[in-house]
Amino acid sequence: MRHTLLLVLLAALQKCSGLHSSPAAFTRSGRPMSALYQSSSMPPMRLVRRASIARADAAAASAAEELPTGVGDAGDEPTAETAELTGLAGGAQAVYRFSRPHTIRGTLLACFTGVGRALYESPQFLPLLPALLPRAMLGVLALLLGNLFIVGINQIYDVDIDVVNKPYLPIAAGRLSPKAAWGIVVGSGVAALAIVKAVFSPLIFALFAFGTTIGGLYSVPPFKLKRFPLTAGLTIAICRGFLLNFGVYYATREALGLAFFWSAPVAFLARFMTVYAAVIAVTKDLVDVDGDRKGGIDTLASRFGPGKVAVGASAVLLLNYVGAIATAVAAPAGAFRRVFMAGGHALAAAYLVYGSAKHLSAMGEGAEPTENSLKAYYSNVVWNLFYFEYAMYPFI
Repeated sequence: MRHTLLLVLLAALQKCSGLHSSPAAFTRSGRPMSALYQSSSMPPMRLVRRASIARADAAAASAAEELPTGVGDAGDEPTAETAELTGLAGGAQAVYRFSRPHTIRGTLLACFTGVGRALYESPQFLPLLPALLPRAMLGVLALLLGNLFIVGINQIYDVDIDVVNKPYLPIAAGRLSPKAAWGIVVGSGVAALAIVKAVFSPLIFALFAFGTTIGGLYSVPPFKLKRFPLTAGLTIAICRGFLLNFGVYYATREALGLAFFWSAPVAFLARFMTVYAAVIAVTKDLVDVDGDRKGGIDTLASRFGPGKVAVGASAVLLLNYVGAIATAVAAPAGAFRRVFMAGGHALAAAYLVYGSAKHLSAMGEGAEPTENSLKAYYSNVVWNLFYFEYAMYPFI
């Protein structure tokens, strides 16, 4: 289903937006980029930009061969097989990579667990689920389109940084033209807002509009909130930590016709995942130091070094797990499944300590973890524990 929708979207974009479906970068007229360098009167800075995008193709192919499976942005890098795709299938793969699949998985988890939590607390509404399913699916679609808007606009404005940090991404690799990217981003943003406006209450629409707005300001100049560690962390923490988890649950209750009330598990998850999302905002920069410095982006990793920041991130996550265990123990009777919640978070904390020691002890030059070990830490520790939290959530 996913690839079918992508193929339909791609067919329309290919005709009007200059979508590049093969690794070679071409001009709009179909001439190879190398011919442009020889005959164009284009200003030197634009030539440099085009050249950097063309060089990214070779880097993308190299990355596909050299990186171990499952590292980086939770496995977003193309494999050797997907790097070879051409034609319509290659273009569909480019659109899929443009959506940053690991962020989609996180959004879907928040959707399904939030809906599941609301239904678990009100089981009398389960027979109504088939009738409510179309509205629920529209809500999921709106969230996915909003997610695509945020990650897409980030790639548009960060293309020069991505050429260094993430040359496998579609725009940086020359597989997706800026015009096509803008078409996807604007279309997804407008469609997402229209869906929420038509289907949900003004409160839910306001929360959704606020989230997509600050998500866009994260990347769009002159605001570019990502330039500073504090505003970057707050933006991601608010969007992915608080608004997503709080909003999905209460949108579901609204659809069921239930009044607002504070749910202890929902309040816990919103708090826990806000801290967790702030950690993700920091650790995603661990291997991006070179490109961020060249792009004038001030991150904690570029300021203090990736090794120290990774250790600090693990310490914050460990404290988050200690807080979760303390919440389970100290909460009033009946607020949580105390044994399951405390035991599950203790298990997660143990995995965090084990994974951090395993990946961050592989030291390279200058007493820093190697690039591959940092990528494995981010993917196999930070993101796996993120998924595990959502797996526990319906049962706490």
